Amino acid sequence: MAGGVICRYITALLAAAGAAGLSGAAAAEILKDPTRPAAAVMPPDQPEQGGPSSLALQSVIIMAPGRAYAVINGETVRLGGMYRDARLVKITETGVVLQSSGGTETLKLSPGIELTPRVPRSRR
Repeated sequence: MAGGVICRYITALLAAAGAAGLSGAAAAEILKDPTRPAAAVMPPDQPEQGGPSSLALQSVIIMAPGRAYAVINGETVRLGGMYRDARLVKITETGVVLQSSGGTETLKLSPGIELTPRVPRSRR
């Protein structure tokens, strides 16, 4: 019974969108995905090769000591593995460190956001 109510609701919603002159694609563009990361965190569609903004850290996965992964521009890299010409030498909860012949580069999960330790109320 609940499935029928939901089906009628969706049908009415689509009919209203059609009456308003919105196609399915146009209606989807209006609704933003609330779970999608902010544009500042997302990598560019076409990263510039070798440019400072061409690397974007999207995720870190820390399973156990020595078993950690990072997702850089959509590519999963294991700790100690290579991304382009750089070796992934360190993974933390907030970022990673890449080392190459050109030097060391630190990528942050949330650039511009710094975490500060919480001080317990009893120590204030």
